[in-house]
Amino acid sequence: MPPIISIVGKSKSGKTTFIEKLVRELKSRGYRVATIKHAPQGMTFDESDKDSWRHIQAGSEATAITSPNKIVLIKPVAQDLTLEEIVRFLGEDYDIILAEGFKQSSAPKIEVHRREVGPPLSTVRKLIAIVTDEPLETKTRQFSLQDIKGLADLLEEGFIKPQRERISLYINNVSIVLTAWPKEVITNVILAMASCLKGVGEVRSLEVFLRRGSRK
Repeated sequence: MPPIISIVGKSKSGKTTFIEKLVRELKSRGYRVATIKHAPQGMTFDESDKDSWRHIQAGSEATAITSPNKIVLIKPVAQDLTLEEIVRFLGEDYDIILAEGFKQSSAPKIEVHRREVGPPLSTVRKLIAIVTDEPLETKTRQFSLQDIKGLADLLEEGFIKPQRERISLYINNVSIVLTAWPKEVITNVILAMASCLKGVGEVRSLEVFLRRGSRK
């Protein structure tokens, strides 16, 4: 799974503006960036009587709306998904994923703080940095709102580069943590098998999906 960084902060603190600047800086360095935004409860993405809405009402598990320049996936869910579950829908082909919100997630977090909206958040787990317009009494590393390059350096060295080469394994929809040895074994075996297939050139990425029927 790509590294995930959650951007948190109080309302009107400037999270979206900060993410915009950070995305542009990381893109200028040649990285593939994806973003996730947690929408308010009750917000709808397909309108009643639209074709996509009719497909879902008929029982489709998911529907995709495509145009020449974008694709939208609509998939009903029974409950609010975790950040990691949402990332699986985006796929693996990104260098980093920036999520706006998700204060309760297990992802590392950057808080955006402005003096005018009140004190910083008090209970944030895995806080790696604070972007602030005033000095704060905290041991957490601080950056000014203008130091986008400094934040990008932090993410590049601490999260992007260490995971440029990675392998992800999911069994029964559960992410399996791989230590160095099984990671190396799985990578070498899969690459060796794929390289033997006719017509396969240099393998830069590889996806395998297995579904087994239930045994009765």
